[in-house]
Amino acid sequence: MSTPLDPRTSASAAEPLAAKSAANPSPRLFVLTTACPDTTGIVAAIAGFLAANHALLTEAQHHNDPHTRMSFMRTAFHDSGRGMPSLEVLDRKFGEEVGQRLGMSWQFHQVERRCRAVIAVSRHGHCLNSILHRWSTGTLPVEVVAVVSNHQEMRSLAEWHGVPYHYLPVIDGRKAEQERRLTELFEQVDAELLVLARYMQILTADTCHYFDGRAINIHHSFLPGFKGAKAYHQAHGRGVKLIGATAHYVTTDLDEGPIIEQEVERVDHTQPPEDLAVVGSELETVVLNRAIKWHSERRVFRNGNRTVVLK
Repeated sequence: MSTPLDPRTSASAAEPLAAKSAANPSPRLFVLTTACPDTTGIVAAIAGFLAANHALLTEAQHHNDPHTRMSFMRTAFHDSGRGMPSLEVLDRKFGEEVGQRLGMSWQFHQVERRCRAVIAVSRHGHCLNSILHRWSTGTLPVEVVAVVSNHQEMRSLAEWHGVPYHYLPVIDGRKAEQERRLTELFEQVDAELLVLARYMQILTADTCHYFDGRAINIHHSFLPGFKGAKAYHQAHGRGVKLIGATAHYVTTDLDEGPIIEQEVERVDHTQPPEDLAVVGSELETVVLNRAIKWHSERRVFRNGNRTVVLK
């Protein structure tokens, strides 16, 4: 028979462990992302540089694309305890010793500084609700700094989570002005990512260029086959067997930017269009959250019209 623990004994026993944990906090993590023409010695050059600067590698993924002949690498590391230089110094030295020699584009990231995101939404709140819930529970590694919308319906949801809500209506003939206010807000809150969480507006070419590589959109995977407001009714009329969702970067080609993530689910003849829409909405939330997470963790690399996701 087990004997119940005395709470006082348990608490006192835990105190040394808590004190030890406080005295030995987890080391700060960093990520180095690189992309360059493929050649020999890339992995060795990166690992050797970090080791020589007293960094301890904790995670590394590498991919070389034989079609584009490009090499992509994501390396996570922390100070080995022997005096790793600051990120500013590492960045400068890396450029001088590795990056310039291999024709690289590279960037150092501090993991504890979460990606600051602005969420854009219209009247459908399922994606916004999922993002805010996961952010508030700490399971989505972003910092939601603002919600913007061309409607008022999602204000109460955003404000319930304590996120500032910005109503930016789209007035006929003044779309460029509305988008200028959006980009100004993006800069004011020092954001890094714009998430179009069922934001039912087509961004102008200038705005797409402004957010190049910094905006993620979600749509159902019927596009471009079934366009318009009743895509699920069209799909039901054609007897589709698979429905899904696609998250991609925003470009001037509507809903055709580099794909980050997709998911599908099988459906059948017994399900009316309303059921298909529910399944599709659930897939959209899952796919969009994955894309946000991977982008924020610096796992997504643009590779022409495609992406490389190093998981």
